[in-house]
Amino acid sequence: MANEPIVIEHTFKIQAPIIWKAISDRDEMEKWYFNLKEFKAEPGFKFRFLGGDEKQFVHLCEVREVIANQKLSYTWKYEGYQGESLVTFELLTNGDFTTVILTHSGLESFPPIADFDKKNFVAGWTHIIGTSLKEYLEN
Repeated sequence: MANEPIVIEHTFKIQAPIIWKAISDRDEMEKWYFNLKEFKAEPGFKFRFLGGDEKQFVHLCEVREVIANQKLSYTWKYEGYQGESLVTFELLTNGDFTTVILTHSGLESFPPIADFDKKNFVAGWTHIIGTSLKEYLEN
C-alpha cells in the first residue's frame, strides 16, 4: 500500500480542451495551481516553483509526456532532497463530461520526513483537483 500511487479522479461537465488549457497554459495554471514563472507543455521542458504549507520547498520538474487534450506528465522532485516522482494528468471524455485523473507515483522515493508523508500529498491533490481546479473551471 505504501508504494501505491495516489489517484484522484474528478468529473466535470466541461469539454476536454477547456480543461487541457487549464492544466497546460502557464497563465491559466497560475489562477488555480501554483505560481509558475515558466511552463511549456513540451517534453523536456524544465520548470520550478515554490510550494508547501508551513515550509516552502523548491520543486524541480521536467515535462515527460504530452498528448494534447488527453495526457500531461512531469517529474516532481525537491531541491536538496533525494527522490523523484511522476505527476500525470489524464483527461477522459464522455460526451459533455471530462474526467480528470491525477496520478502521483514514486512518493516512496522521497526521504521519510513528515512534509513528504503520503497523507499530505493526498490532502494536497484532493484540494487542488476537487476545490481549486473545480472552482476555477466553474467560474
